[in-house]
Amino acid sequence: MRILIVGGTGYIGSAINARLTVEGHECVSVSRSSTGLQGDHHVPLDLAQTTHAENWKPILKGIDAVINAAGALQGQDMRGVHISGSGALYAACEAEGIRRVILLSAIGANRDAVSIFSRTKRDGEIALTSRDLDWVVLRPSVVMGRAAYGGSALLRGLASLPVLPVMPDTAPIQPVHIDDVVETVVFFLRPDAPSRVALDLAGPRQMIFSDAVALLRRWLRWQPVHRLNLPSWVASTFYLMGDLAQLLGWRTPINTTAQTEMRRGATGDPEPWYRATGIRPRDIEAALASEPASVQDRWFARLYALKPLIFGIFGLFWIVTGIISLGPGWDIGMSLLREGGLEGNVAVLTVVAGALADIVIGLAILFRPFSRYGLWAALIISLVYIVIGTTLVPRLWSDPLGPMLKIWPVLMLNLVAMAIREDR
Repeated sequence: MRILIVGGTGYIGSAINARLTVEGHECVSVSRSSTGLQGDHHVPLDLAQTTHAENWKPILKGIDAVINAAGALQGQDMRGVHISGSGALYAACEAEGIRRVILLSAIGANRDAVSIFSRTKRDGEIALTSRDLDWVVLRPSVVMGRAAYGGSALLRGLASLPVLPVMPDTAPIQPVHIDDVVETVVFFLRPDAPSRVALDLAGPRQMIFSDAVALLRRWLRWQPVHRLNLPSWVASTFYLMGDLAQLLGWRTPINTTAQTEMRRGATGDPEPWYRATGIRPRDIEAALASEPASVQDRWFARLYALKPLIFGIFGLFWIVTGIISLGPGWDIGMSLLREGGLEGNVAVLTVVAGALADIVIGLAILFRPFSRYGLWAALIISLVYIVIGTTLVPRLWSDPLGPMLKIWPVLMLNLVAMAIREDR
């Protein structure tokens, strides 16, 4: 079969793509970014902006089935991704005679749409089920596996902390292993598979959020740690900080939409899933135990927890150094340039240009769409500072405060930020 996977480079979509490709199917992935995919097997497209069926028809030529695994947790993309763009896709499938369409929705969206995320997911289901198609709606709970993204990555990051945070006002979840989700998608692609079916994909074990974190901590082979009950105002502050990060373009699983969804929980009855497919979901702890955690998994968990601090502190570092250069550090900067032989307007322009460059670099690092350029600029300008400082004021290398020596740890942090910038 030739299968179109919308959101094919995401966590679930890429797992589906890999499984189907191994089984001999030809997969075409649709996503906003290629992440290395090239040629006829990837279509770069923003689902939220592709809201007319006519735009989808050329993409659907020769396609036998469609899997929609795209999703957005917060921001204006939710309506476009879950309803407008997906609705246009379903209309095009109906017009082109592509019968089988599988949608990956969210557990509970049909029962209790408590946030704009679940409401748009619910309306996205309606956009599909109202069409004359052989549709299938699958609603996974929290999906976990060897890889991690979004909520599953957040669980690992929390598991790496020196204390186990207990988030207030959270309801139980029933994590499901990604292999069971993929197996279910493969089942419904069979020619004899039933259609017009909607199923919750929930694991057999219900647990509170902090127990899920503790489970992953055991999988990562770390000793148990003290549980710390976070006050509601602390948790709310973290969610609001996540909203701010979202405004700056960062994809974060911590935000006020996630807070609302966590209050509802992610639970369901796995028996209808088993009766419809014969697939018995595995206990998540037993499933993870079959693929032991490696040192790479432990590195990821720790770096994931540190990533917001790395980018936040590094960006603010550049901004603050620029502000200091224009304010309380002005006289020091000017005296250093005079010591190096620069006087008058040339020295003034040099200090002002350097300070403004620092501020722009810091803002770019904090704003994700420009963070790559900000990090490269920070790396280059740090090396330039070393050359200029060495040329004009070589004694700075022997200064007891080590201004020239301290640039090197800054460069190393710069390289770490560049290494972990990617989201998927």
